[in-house]
Amino acid sequence: MNATLAGWLQAGLLVSALAACYRPLGDYLAHLFTSPRHLGAERVLYRLVGVDADADQRWPVYLRSVLAFSAVSVLFLYGFQRLQSHLLLSLGFPAVRADTAFNTAVSFVTNTNWQSYAGESTMGHLVQMAGLAVQNFVSAAVGIAVAAALLRGFTRRRTDRLGNFWVDLTRVTFRLLLPLAVVFALVLVASGAVQNFHGLTEVHTLTGGTQPITGGPVASQEAIKELGTNGGGFYNANSAHPFENPNPFSNLLEIFLILLIPVALPRTFGRMVRDHRQGYAILSVMALFWVASTVLITFFESRHGGSVGRLAGAAMEGKEQRFGIAGSSLFAASTTLTSTGAVNSFHDSYTPFGGGLTLFDMMLGEIAPGGVGSGLYGMLVLAVVAVFVAGLMVGRTPEYLGRKLGAREMKFASLYVLTTPAIVLVGTGLAMALPGERAAMLNAGPHGFSEVLYAFTSAANNNGSAFAGLSVDTPWWNTALALAMLFGRFLPMVFVLALAGSLAGQQPVPATDGTLPTHRPLFVGLLSGVVLIVVGLTYFPALALGPIAEGL
Repeated sequence: MNATLAGWLQAGLLVSALAACYRPLGDYLAHLFTSPRHLGAERVLYRLVGVDADADQRWPVYLRSVLAFSAVSVLFLYGFQRLQSHLLLSLGFPAVRADTAFNTAVSFVTNTNWQSYAGESTMGHLVQMAGLAVQNFVSAAVGIAVAAALLRGFTRRRTDRLGNFWVDLTRVTFRLLLPLAVVFALVLVASGAVQNFHGLTEVHTLTGGTQPITGGPVASQEAIKELGTNGGGFYNANSAHPFENPNPFSNLLEIFLILLIPVALPRTFGRMVRDHRQGYAILSVMALFWVASTVLITFFESRHGGSVGRLAGAAMEGKEQRFGIAGSSLFAASTTLTSTGAVNSFHDSYTPFGGGLTLFDMMLGEIAPGGVGSGLYGMLVLAVVAVFVAGLMVGRTPEYLGRKLGAREMKFASLYVLTTPAIVLVGTGLAMALPGERAAMLNAGPHGFSEVLYAFTSAANNNGSAFAGLSVDTPWWNTALALAMLFGRFLPMVFVLALAGSLAGQQPVPATDGTLPTHRPLFVGLLSGVVLIVVGLTYFPALALGPIAEGL
């Protein structure tokens, strides 16, 4: 079959599957966020931990709950890794080094899943299952919970209550993520993904030598890794490894899992604000950027640049023959436009403009459709900015869904927009200014700079994918990137929850003839422009020094 036709068929099948799930899953999530009923098992859990499930929380209390839960999770996961040599199923691996353990604990708790280590030779099965995989569930649930709090900010009136974090966390984990992960883990096993408790197995290579290969509970971790837009791989090769991603069917399934919940959340938004057109408008902007990124990456990777590219028929360096250009580009666009970080090809080997687009996708804030929860609340914050810009142009007080957007709301939105670029650019500047840390670059010139810029962009945006070509498993890099992950995850949550509290405290105002309709193509275009200009162009000077300079 023609490679181009195969690519179109993959994309068409993916879009059809997502469209079929959009309404039922989005409606189910809305029910999850609004139902007053607690399941019996959930009530038992609330009593055990001392939570009043029927008590709504003010936004500062909701925020403190998020931070407290995440802090305890970091400490637990750090200790788990440091004690690995004394645990069952350790496979004989020693305790994880302190700086690596800190970076990994922060990485998985912030839903980043950046990995400065090779999983198959560093982490035992118990740490993988009871440590990393558990955080794949709860870190994803935290992001969805914060999105739920923001949606309540748009739907409640004259209140300072945004719901209960512990209820949101529990429901998302046990009613959404766990059932879906079990089902899709079984599908991955049926597709050929590995699921066992094997240790190191010596195998004979084609050259007559031997090589130890680690087995393990791979499929179960792979399912939640993609479903929760986590991205941390059981193996160093991540989703390029045949044990994690055996064939083109599993490849398309994993892309579907990455996009499933983020694509459904705009439907949840429309249902909760009682206007499905609002959800379609947000989804349209997300889809516009996703389609553009997929098409452009595929185009640049299909070009026959250089003698090697002409001989291979495309830029096949760093890509799996099982997936080809289409399957690799579709995966790359989806993973960098969400906070997933899983890769089935090495972005460092992409063409300058193809790799630059994966970098730019993350710089947009991963909002198309973004990570679970974080993509929706990021896009809604930018929608607030877009409405404010429109209000300035016509000289009226801006309103969004009946809420007036004054100085207080815009301060929170502006701080949200500025936080991540500040972390990325300051971190990159420091790394380039310190000779010892600059030595970690394995490539010189613009490509080497792109590797450093990609690392901090991936960390601060909680993506977790790596450009490769950078020796980051050192105390400085592990600490610097861990701090970027922490600030990049929790500072935006502070501003999102503060904005939600401010919106919930208002009395909604009725729409008038002067109110900007936020469900029409005009607003879709305005919001798309704000995303490109306000967010994307912030990074243009840095991009000009890296992938643009290399490409030209």
